[in-house]
Amino acid sequence: MVEFLDLDLHLINNNVASNNFDKRDSFKFHMIKTPTARGGRVRSTTPAEDRYIVLSSKRNRRTTAQQVANQFLAASGKQISRNTVARRLRGGGLYAHRPVVCLLLTRQHRTARLQWCREHHNWTEQDWACVIFSDESRFCLSSDCRRQLVMRESGTAYRPENIQEKDRYPTCSIMVWAGIMINGRTRLQVVVSGTMTSQRYIDEVLLPHVRLFRGAVGDKFVFMDDNATYRTLAVQDYLDSEGIQRLVWPARSPDLNPIGNVWDALGRQVAGRNYPPTNKNTLIHALTEEWDKLPQQLLDNIVQSMVRRVECCITLHGGHIRTDTFL
Repeated sequence: MVEFLDLDLHLINNNVASNNFDKRDSFKFHMIKTPTARGGRVRSTTPAEDRYIVLSSKRNRRTTAQQVANQFLAASGKQISRNTVARRLRGGGLYAHRPVVCLLLTRQHRTARLQWCREHHNWTEQDWACVIFSDESRFCLSSDCRRQLVMRESGTAYRPENIQEKDRYPTCSIMVWAGIMINGRTRLQVVVSGTMTSQRYIDEVLLPHVRLFRGAVGDKFVFMDDNATYRTLAVQDYLDSEGIQRLVWPARSPDLNPIGNVWDALGRQVAGRNYPPTNKNTLIHALTEEWDKLPQQLLDNIVQSMVRRVECCITLHGGHIRTDTFL
């Protein structure tokens, strides 16, 4: 290879001297120069520095690429761009994603969830088929586009370090209530302005909806609701008077409630309409219409996931479970 290069350079020098430098010689000269260019731009970081960048992001997964670049500058005295950081993170398998948002779980919450799941671990799909799962949900006209991103590997959304826990519902929204069970669903009940009290809960939810399902299913009927503040003694007295068995539910456990997946499906249907809602009235109309259109088979499949939800929660010792796998 060295002799070939020396020969070509000798020919080029002779041709230049004799003014006999034609296109073929120019092409040959280009081919000689190209191997040096093919080496590419020198990397601005070493392999050890690449590992430092990835480790810095893993230590605080909500750190932005620019913040990692600033930390790198302070530690090494070397300045690199945020794009360089992003490339190194991708090389380490880290990509920016919106974190999964879950309710804050204390040690007591996890213990209670684990105990509840162990108590219901032997329930079959036939047992869960007698339960009507209910819940409220809030729907907004627009989502929060300023949500923080988290750097994580693919398929790790539900790891504890990648979850963003929250403690409050968003504002500027409307609240709805509904219940689902195998082969059935309630109407979508819009909770109008004002505070939901125990009497309103009885008049607007239990009387027009739950009591009807109790009569249709019979003595095996079980009513699941959460632990909101308006679940008072008056509510329990009403359930007892109607012969409605209530399923005790662990606090802060919407991920165990299958209706959560239905709310997600409903939200996607509303967002995908040709004419998305622009105010509260059109939002209510869209929610009601899309609720009635949801396939019953979808609801049945989601309810039948209860066996797996309980198993997953036990495996995670009462921690957050992945709800996206139950659709």
